[in-house]
Amino acid sequence: MRFMMLILPAGYASAAPDHRPDMKSIETMMSYNKSLCEAGVLLALDGLHPGSTGARITTVEGKVKVSDGPFTEAKEAIGGYWILDVSSRDEAIAWASRCPLPPGDTLEIRQVFELTDFPPDVQKAVNDMHATAQ
Repeated sequence: MRFMMLILPAGYASAAPDHRPDMKSIETMMSYNKSLCEAGVLLALDGLHPGSTGARITTVEGKVKVSDGPFTEAKEAIGGYWILDVSSRDEAIAWASRCPLPPGDTLEIRQVFELTDFPPDVQKAVNDMHATAQ
């Protein structure tokens, strides 16, 4: 089963557009990422630029609204993610527990939906859509 780990760095919601982690933090995280690779559980990972460089797209009364960052109402911001392929939620938690988080940072794990999580009629509709898209 696949899980997404989201890192919520402390203070990232108000980070400047040019904010970058320092080299020591990068090296520490690269070591952790290497252990995920060597264990064969890592499917993907990426770091994300601060929210001050992003945009939010919402629908208000049927009209699209685009808001540029920073987002003043944000208390937390996603700094990056990993996609893991593990056998259980407990294994995902075990890997998350090994992440070298700086003080104040948080990791959130969320299971990724699989097609088999849905009823047969939904599975058929998705498979039919994939067949016509090819």
